[in-house]
This record gives sequence, structure tokens and C-alpha cells, in this order.
Amino acid sequence: MLILYFGRLREAFGCGSEARAVPQEATVAGLLRELRLRGGVWEKELARDGTFRVAVDQTVAAVDAPLADASEVAIFPPVTGG
Repeated sequence: MLILYFGRLREAFGCGSEARAVPQEATVAGLLRELRLRGGVWEKELARDGTFRVAVDQTVAAVDAPLADASEVAIFPPVTGG
């Protein structure tokens, strides 16, 4: 699975992407839980009440969305326009 980080998250985490195995609980919620376990900035930025969105295979996804080995997961701050 490929995870992409955008905006302030990319800056906070110090990386734009990473490849990793699908989490034991193969959902967006399971992935976020495992990433938060890294602690520090990961826990802060990906807090349950945090301001970010998740897309799976380029479609905005809910926390119960399933993940697979070939999934592309993007985590990004909300986009505003004007």
C-alpha cells in the first residue's frame, strides 16, 4: 500500500510518501490508529478530532473504507478555495 502526505502533514511528518503493509484492521481507521501509535507529531496531526481528509484510490473515504495491498491512500488537510 502507498500512503501519500500533502500540505502541512507532509511538512510535519518530514516525508511525502511511504510504502507499508496493510494494517491488521484493513480499514482507514485501522491505518490511522497504527500511524498515531508512532507518537509525537503523528499522534497530534492525526488525532481523531484533527482537521484532515483521507482518500483511497483518489476517492474521499470514510474511516470504515477497506484497504488492500494495492491501495493508494492520500492524507491531506482540507482544501479551501476562493
